[in-house]
Amino acid sequence: MSSAPRPTRPPPPVPKPGQVKVVRAMYRYDAQQNDELTFDEGDLLYILDKTDTSWWKAKCGSKVGLIPSNYVEDNTESIDHPLHEAAKRGNIDFMVECIGNRVSVNSLDKAGSTPLHWAAHGGHIPCLENLLSAGSCQVNVQNKLGDTPLHSAAWKNHSEAVKMLLAKGARADIPNNERKLPFDLAKDPATAAMLKEAMGSTSSRYLEGYGDEEDSD
Repeated sequence: MSSAPRPTRPPPPVPKPGQVKVVRAMYRYDAQQNDELTFDEGDLLYILDKTDTSWWKAKCGSKVGLIPSNYVEDNTESIDHPLHEAAKRGNIDFMVECIGNRVSVNSLDKAGSTPLHWAAHGGHIPCLENLLSAGSCQVNVQNKLGDTPLHSAAWKNHSEAVKMLLAKGARADIPNNERKLPFDLAKDPATAAMLKEAMGSTSSRYLEGYGDEEDSD
């Protein structure tokens, strides 16, 4: 394989915050200078700073260094929505690594879902704990179907996930696009009871008239 031309090295850029890009290396790269990063085929790279267009700051494992941006563009595979993938599969190690490398816990996939939606859908308790422990994690985001993570957990009857979400401020009175509350999706009595209690007296009165309102449509 012919190597890509090496761009001219500029002065170190001033770091700026930005969205972390996650890629998997398709080939090995050997650092040419002390501040560059060496990595192997298959390694995950977290692109931390792209202020300079030619040399990007990246992290691989515990090591941080510069890599040529043309290498990333030509010789790596982009991992879209890495936290979503970790949450779907219950891959707690990958999730911890992503969060530690500042991948946003509130990023949205094509369905408008957050990683919390998928962790709740799968009932992956360790993943839920890690996401909810992130101070910036938003628990009431609605996806394109109008579902919150609480809807996802209730639909799958993951009672422990429902309990955790409620404890972190998840609202039980948000209807989705089909005007269904999480309570309406719960099939087992224990989960339904938790959700009904969480709605409180005001939401309970709303629920009593909910069926009549639907029948009138």
